[in-house]
Amino acid sequence: MACVLETPLRMSVLSEVTASSRHYVDRLFDPDPQKVLQGVIDMKNAVIGNNKQKANLIVLGAVPRHGSSWNTSRTPSSTLKGLSYHPMLLYLLQQETSSTELRTECAVVLGSLAMGTENNVKSLLDCHIIPALLQGLLSPELKFIEACLRCLRTIFTSPVTPEELLYTDATVIPHLMALLSRSRYTQEYICQIFSHCCKLRHWHSCGFKSSPQPLLCANGPDHQTILFNHGAVQNIAHLLSSTSYKVRMQALKCFSVLAFENPQVSMTLVNVLVDGELLPQIFVKMLQRDKPIEMQLTSAKCLTYMCRAGAIQTDDNCIVLKTLPSLVRMCSKERLLEERVEGAETLAYLIETDVELQRIASITDHLIAMLSDYFKYPSSVSAITDIKRLDHDLKHAHELRQAAFKLYASLGANDEDIRKKIIETENMMDRIVNGLSESSIKVRLSAVRCLHSLSRSVQQLRTSFQDHAVWKPLMKVLQNAPDEVLVVASSTLCNLLLEFSPSKENMAFQAEQKIKADILQGLSTEQLFQLLSDSDVNVLMKTLGLLRNLLSTRPHIDQIMSSHGKQIMQAVTLILEGEHNIEVKEQTLCILANIADGTTAKELIMTNDDILQKIKYYMSHSNAKLQLAAMFCISNLIWNEEEGKRDSYFYVLSWTESIVKTKSFQGREWQMLGSSTMILRSRCKCSK
Repeated sequence: MACVLETPLRMSVLSEVTASSRHYVDRLFDPDPQKVLQGVIDMKNAVIGNNKQKANLIVLGAVPRHGSSWNTSRTPSSTLKGLSYHPMLLYLLQQETSSTELRTECAVVLGSLAMGTENNVKSLLDCHIIPALLQGLLSPELKFIEACLRCLRTIFTSPVTPEELLYTDATVIPHLMALLSRSRYTQEYICQIFSHCCKLRHWHSCGFKSSPQPLLCANGPDHQTILFNHGAVQNIAHLLSSTSYKVRMQALKCFSVLAFENPQVSMTLVNVLVDGELLPQIFVKMLQRDKPIEMQLTSAKCLTYMCRAGAIQTDDNCIVLKTLPSLVRMCSKERLLEERVEGAETLAYLIETDVELQRIASITDHLIAMLSDYFKYPSSVSAITDIKRLDHDLKHAHELRQAAFKLYASLGANDEDIRKKIIETENMMDRIVNGLSESSIKVRLSAVRCLHSLSRSVQQLRTSFQDHAVWKPLMKVLQNAPDEVLVVASSTLCNLLLEFSPSKENMAFQAEQKIKADILQGLSTEQLFQLLSDSDVNVLMKTLGLLRNLLSTRPHIDQIMSSHGKQIMQAVTLILEGEHNIEVKEQTLCILANIADGTTAKELIMTNDDILQKIKYYMSHSNAKLQLAAMFCISNLIWNEEEGKRDSYFYVLSWTESIVKTKSFQGREWQMLGSSTMILRSRCKCSK
């Protein structure tokens, strides 16, 4: 595998290579072991805090490049002397004949190189540094082990390192668990490696997730399960009582990633004792204001994840009186940007599904008003005097807006009064509209979530949403959007199209057919029909709901079906034939009923024997909802005043009556079905 820097960077670095840099690398080939050791030590001192020097050394051959292999264990030193491209640091690190001090210093230098740029880490990964360092953990020498772990920690915490590399060899995790008892440094580094390399196997595209847990494991057990099965809880729990703050913090972070969306781990944590105290009690103590903010936040995350996993009740005092207020406190403008972001996102996740927690949060420390400051940061009168901090915050201010939208979405998920307070917040609707157009996909998604939450309010649909025409920017969001955005945006659009919403009039009636055509064009018919074949039932249901709302009023039904009838009928057929749940098929039959209500559109059903047979099948289905939905189709099909069409409609009526006669009318639904048939018969007679 090639081990090279990217071409532009390599050319830039090569032009600045100094004679002293070459000297460091050349000394690695000296036959005198003491001179080699001193050379590595001098190299270590040269690269500390100097990214340019680190890049120089990689280019010059301190680690391999140009496709060379790192395995040089059988290469004679006389040969190495003439090959500057060989991985001398890795070679020296792996040689059992090398002194422990030399091997340790090599690991230290490699760790320092990894602390440079991401390109440095990529070069080290290309040289297979991880297997070499893991092999070093088998050494009996503690200092060497600690140096290898420190280097591994640096590499695994880099965003360019695949976490799966930790799990490739099944013997690695149990060996790391065994090394936890060696020293406080092994405890710190191993816990940090675990917390960065523990990712969820699954990802719910439509559910809100405040914690960044990407999809990584396609097959086999997920990281949480692997660590849990190897005794992570038991091996790490006692570290919470360590005298080292760093060890306690890394252990705490481990528990937060282990507990996230994991009932098994969470239920285990609830019952773990450390020095006679249950873990939740220890977490609550770590929430105290005299503890570092990092510790307070991570403890709050642990308790939040355990609560969401069902291990702690939502009305428990440790949640209502400790965790929730602590997270609200993190939203204060006195906190750093990253603390405010993490606090708001964690709080949003905590209260997302619980009405009472939403109400408590909404009246705690004026939270709703406090969040409005997230959109004003940093202000022209900001108290930030550190130029680097100000530059950082300017680059990351969008994260505050994203977090605020998420928390507003959770706060307004159920309570009408809370939604009213949110919308009455200064410039709230303008902020949502602006958020829908931001360049950051995360901000757009959060703004859509917030809009979706607020769109559940009938009152707001008739007032604020109407005044700001939010459907216009929402339509733009749908264009080329990822599935996660499409799910929430289509749900919001369905709310805007509800019968009682003035947005429906704007989008479907006042502008007549043009607006509905714009909707189909904005979403694109290809994308719409692709969504109708989506395997995610939530995506499918929202898309069916949108299509059902578009197919309303006869002129519009006829116009849409004249343009897109063939594709719509194909999609309907596939859904009715597929292995879908009752709700999906009921919604699909209701779409057919709307089509049957058209003047010309119904001919697409009447001339399609396959569809007619499917309607007939669902009329005799064991599920009453599907029976009634199919009957609704027939009711709309029968009503036709054109003389030449009566025979076909009497045919439909005849097999409808034959189905009804075979039933005993024991339930309320079948009584309604029988009554409907008589109404259909009278309709046909009236049309003669």
